[in-house]
Order: sequence, then C-alpha cells, then structure tokens
Amino acid sequence: MLRLFVALALPALIKTQLAALAGGIPGAKWVPPDNYHLTLRFIGEIEPWQAEEVDAALAAIRAPRFDLALAGIGTFEKGGRIQSLHVTADRTDALARLQAKVETALQRIGLEPERRRFAPHVTLARTDRAETAKLVSFVQTHALVRLPPVPVEHFTLFSSRLGKEAAHYVPEVEYELA
Repeated sequence: MLRLFVALALPALIKTQLAALAGGIPGAKWVPPDNYHLTLRFIGEIEPWQAEEVDAALAAIRAPRFDLALAGIGTFEKGGRIQSLHVTADRTDALARLQAKVETALQRIGLEPERRRFAPHVTLARTDRAETAKLVSFVQTHALVRLPPVPVEHFTLFSSRLGKEAAHYVPEVEYELA
C-alpha cells in the first residue's frame, strides 16, 4: 500500500522563514521544515495500481500558474482544544480552482470525496499537549506574519512514510501548471 497526498511544495526560503516561527511552546510538536507544504488533497493508503490511475488523472489537469500568499497564524480545534497551529494561505480563485480540479480528477477515478472543506494552510505544529494560554499568546504575537508571495508553477504527488518522530514525505511526481 502507498500513502499519498497532493500538495504544493514550498521553496527553501519560505521554509526557512516558517521555521523561524517555531518554538516557545512546551508540549508542541513542531513540523520539520522539510515537511512544510500546502495540502490540496489527502488521498491516504491505496494500492500501487490505483497510484497509476491517480498519476494519470493528475497529469491531465490544466491550470494556470499563480502566486500563493501566506499570512497570519490560525488554529484547528477538536473537542474545544487547539490541535494544531498553521500559517494561513489566501484562498484565491486560482488556488481554489486548482484544488477543485484535483478533487474532481480523483473522484472521477473512483476515490471517495473529501469530507472536509478546503482550508488552505501550512501546518507548523501539532499542539494537543500544549497549554492553551501559550498557544493563544503565540497566535496573538504572530498574527500579522506575512511572507513574500510564492510563485506556484507546479503541484506535486507526495508519498508519506510514517516514522517515530515525524512522517517522511517524498515528492513522487510534479505536474506543471501552464
């Protein structure tokens, strides 16, 4: 079985700038900078033959290049507790259209629809063991963070191998945008 997801890879400069935000929250599990990305669609575990269908479906997508803007810190909560910290991405028309094309292509080959609404972001930390007050302080301190626009010229099919400390993401195929 292969564990796959479709995402926008980020350039080294942006990863360095995001990594500079990490720290200062006891109990937070910070994402390694090499793992920073913006998920367009989590696929999950599939058979190798299905991966070939995924590749063909993604290769057929046509979409224009665009700039990605990352600004502001957000959180995702579950059961009233903050589960993760992230940098929010502006949900532009171009980004929304690309994500919708990925979703449609994957449904056409028989994958189940994504149940969660698309909320473009780059995860910085898992925080289910961190103090709420520290998390709120972090969000307030970094609320105005704004990174330079990232030119998006392709999207990527990644494989994910779970590890003891963190998952290891491998870019398998890049799909160029027009």
